[in-house]
Amino acid sequence: MRLIFLLALLFLAPPVHACTGMEECALGDRAYHVREPDGWDGTTPLPVMLHFHGWGRQGETIMGHARIAGATVPRGVLLVAPDGLGRSWDFRQPGSRDTPFAEAVLADVGARYPLDGRVIVSGYSWGALMAARFTCETQVPIAALLLVSGAFPRGMACDGQPGRVSQVYGTTDTVLDFPYGPDGDETEAVALWRRQLDCGPPSRTFEWEAVSWLTHTRHQWDCAAGLVTMDVHPASHLIPRGWFARILDEVLAPA
Repeated sequence: MRLIFLLALLFLAPPVHACTGMEECALGDRAYHVREPDGWDGTTPLPVMLHFHGWGRQGETIMGHARIAGATVPRGVLLVAPDGLGRSWDFRQPGSRDTPFAEAVLADVGARYPLDGRVIVSGYSWGALMAARFTCETQVPIAALLLVSGAFPRGMACDGQPGRVSQVYGTTDTVLDFPYGPDGDETEAVALWRRQLDCGPPSRTFEWEAVSWLTHTRHQWDCAAGLVTMDVHPASHLIPRGWFARILDEVLAPA
């Protein structure tokens, strides 16, 4: 019944827009933030990107973030950023209190905005760990999971199976150390998701860059249950310029 209720809100709710930009959306004793895409007509159903902020931040930071909001706003994506209690997230153990909170956020957004059913979940640093925890625990169908500079180990218990997982990580990260696997495997960060989506060997490996000073090596798997990509770069604990924009273009491209 919980899944039916959530799906109904994502697809059927009438538009009652409210609390956008830096204005806080109260939800019980907690809150979240919303930013609408540029040029939206107020009625066309929208995909939503639920973003979990990094440690020490809050959702309002995301509303003005050039590399996050700067990617969603021109692409017709409704950006939603919950506030973590104590500016952090409960991601370490199963049964996170933040999973039902984030589901309630999506339900409240669905009661205020017309949504088209596509839910993208993303996070940076500790927010990436919460995004993974949420995806493993929720009953909401996840179209894509986008993870920046944070990854759970392959042995984590997980029931989630998003349609796509994309990870980006810097090899010189010393905040959340880059997770090398056996024999120096640089794709260990997505081992959990390769298992969840039933992936075989990489189908493609290539290089790309959004800015001239940072080259990414893309590892890609075409899996039985979806797609997994991992972008590796030589910088540290950051959100690479242009990464969200590129991945959203790929996720939103017509099938």
